[in-house]
Order: sequence, then C-alpha cells, then structure tokens
Amino acid sequence: MSAAAWVYLLRCADGSLYCGWTVDLDRRLARHAAGTASAYTRSRRPVALALALPMPDRSAARREEARIKALSRADKLALVGAQPAGAEPSGRPPSTSASSVTSVSATASTLKRRSCTTTSSPGRGTRPSSSDR
Repeated sequence: MSAAAWVYLLRCADGSLYCGWTVDLDRRLARHAAGTASAYTRSRRPVALALALPMPDRSAARREEARIKALSRADKLALVGAQPAGAEPSGRPPSTSASSVTSVSATASTLKRRSCTTTSSPGRGTRPSSSDR
C-alpha cells in the first residue's frame, strides 16, 4: 500500500519534538535538513526522524497531526516509543535515500503553541445594509 500522505515526528538537537505532515516524506525531510522547511527546525538542527505514520489522504494526515500536537510531551515520547535518536523510526517507508535524510538541521526560537479560532464577520466585498450603517 502506498501512503497518500505522512504524519511525522522529528527529534531536534535540543531534545524537542516537531510534528508535521507531508505528501512526500523524503522531500520534506531533505528540506528540514537544508533548513528551509520550518523556522522551528531550522534553529534546532540537526534533526532526526523519530516516527513516520502513513495516512490514507491529506485530510486524515492533518487530523492526525492536530491530534498529536495536542498530546503532552510524555504522550508523544510514548508514541515514538522513546527510541534512541539514531534508531530507525517505525512506519518509515523503505527507501534507498533514507540514511541520507535521517539527520536534519534546524534553528528557531521558542516553541509556540498555535490555536485556531474563527470569528463571524460579513463576507468580503459586501456592503452593510442600511440598518448596519
């Protein structure tokens, strides 16, 4: 079975964990290694792939990424199985370039927790009615 998308956890040089999703795991890991994938991982290089989970589609990957990001650090480490930094991640697809991509570099400031909120507002380009003026 070929996965349409992947959810992955990276173990950063400072010991932190980074979670993301992608449709091309090898390419995304190469971008993390080059420092162009994420500001967070750019400042925490090198990073190593700790876990890669195949997902049936992009939507499932985004839901799983959100679920994992909501977990505590202890729960994330349990998910990874507390593998040593050099261990081969579970769920990793077989690849000839896997060994060249497992170490990735990154640098960034402090970890920021992002929340998503929505607010109601009139649609763009609409004029307020006379009662709203």
